[in-house]
Amino acid sequence: MAKFRKGGKKEVPQVSTSSLPDIVYMLIFFFMITTSMRDVELKVKTALPKASEIQKLEKKALVSSIYIGPPRDTRLGSESRIQLNDQFAKVGDVPDWVMQEREARAEADRPLLTTALKVHKETRMGVVTDVKQELRKAGAFRLNYTTLKGSVTENR
Repeated sequence: MAKFRKGGKKEVPQVSTSSLPDIVYMLIFFFMITTSMRDVELKVKTALPKASEIQKLEKKALVSSIYIGPPRDTRLGSESRIQLNDQFAKVGDVPDWVMQEREARAEADRPLLTTALKVHKETRMGVVTDVKQELRKAGAFRLNYTTLKGSVTENR
């Protein structure tokens, strides 16, 4: 007859890690699908012009964009419109928008705030000049024109 021992050491079985990579990939896939990277819904067309001499911005978190171009919805006409954040605006709304953008930033980052103009390549410069004048009045002197890399002669 065999003798059974009661007081012996019992080993705890190891946790199986073979399914761990599957779980990690599933979580990564879930967050990639549910995360929205775009923070502004474009309501204007932005076919950017090309430029041969471009420079990349270092801190994109300090960039606020103003979109100028014809509306995507053709029922609104074909005249260029200004879009600040997610809504259409008038030229006179630009200084208030600049103040809101400054207030949303940390105190130390406010002087480094850059305003990027993303202007459709067929937009008349009168609208752009009006926006630039309002930016000057608001004290937003750091300005950037967003373009695509390429030859200027390719635009024509």
